Amino acid sequence: MQAIVISAHGGPEVLTRTELPDPVPAAGEVLIRVKAFGLNHAEAYMRSGAWGKVAAVPGIECAGVVEAAPSGELPVGTRVVAILGGMGRTRNGSYAELVTVPATNVVAVHSALDWAELAAVPEVYATAWSGLFGNLDLRPGETLLVRGATSSLGQAAVDLAVDHGATVLATTRNPAHVPLLKALGASDVLIDDGALASQVREREISVDAVFDIVGNSVLRDSLALVRPRGRVCQLGFLGGFEPVPDFAPLTDLPSGVLLSFFGSAFVLGTPAFPLTDVPLDEIYAKIAAGTLRARPTRVYRFDQIVEAHRAMDAGEALGKMVVTVDQSC
Repeated sequence: MQAIVISAHGGPEVLTRTELPDPVPAAGEVLIRVKAFGLNHAEAYMRSGAWGKVAAVPGIECAGVVEAAPSGELPVGTRVVAILGGMGRTRNGSYAELVTVPATNVVAVHSALDWAELAAVPEVYATAWSGLFGNLDLRPGETLLVRGATSSLGQAAVDLAVDHGATVLATTRNPAHVPLLKALGASDVLIDDGALASQVREREISVDAVFDIVGNSVLRDSLALVRPRGRVCQLGFLGGFEPVPDFAPLTDLPSGVLLSFFGSAFVLGTPAFPLTDVPLDEIYAKIAAGTLRARPTRVYRFDQIVEAHRAMDAGEALGKMVVTVDQSC
């Protein structure tokens, strides 16, 4: 099969197309013929070496067709999406014509959306759904602040929260992105200068919950901007991996405020966080109906992977990017 491998840690140019043996599924695994896969910041971290030793083939999600399932979990020919399950980290991932995935991380889909549209959803919408309704227990009518909202995960969170009936405040560092977030349904957009707590106080806004993708660099500020007994969930590290210096719960964690973390890469598909909890079919139906706005912003060919990663590194996509796999290559 054709696959894209990380030839060395570094920039996008280290991604190399090569020929690898077809993978063979073990019991409890599903072999998928990949039709398209989404691009994620996690794969840029893997490529650069920020996550240490990882699998040769990156890619943490895909959409495709079941080629084999030795234990019989899914019939051959079933349209599926696959998320995580060690892909790209402990096993070769989805940047390939074929990939094996634990059956617990594969979901049959019943949607007529095309492959690129299917591949734009799994990781970001499953993660957003889990953070919003698992960790934050978001309720209709509440006010949610999405920090890092122009990222693909941030846009998915805005999309789902607005559909759920929440009032959504979105943040961005770039004023040019305000129309994009307003079009997704955000009631207001704040320019993130690292001190959002003061902006929230000046506007006399009561924030019930914070969906924070920026991470450690703004954690103290996120905790300070939520109302008493509010909730903060951290789901990413767009601001970098450096730990919070001298963090002390006594002084940094407001009394009654609930702080949690959701690391999709390590838990989605496990018994504690089964993918069956995520209503993917309902999400796809709402996308088809136009209720949710999850179409890919850019679609690349398999042989354009370096170009795609350069665009991701430069933050040019303003949404989810997808790569389609030409099965004739």
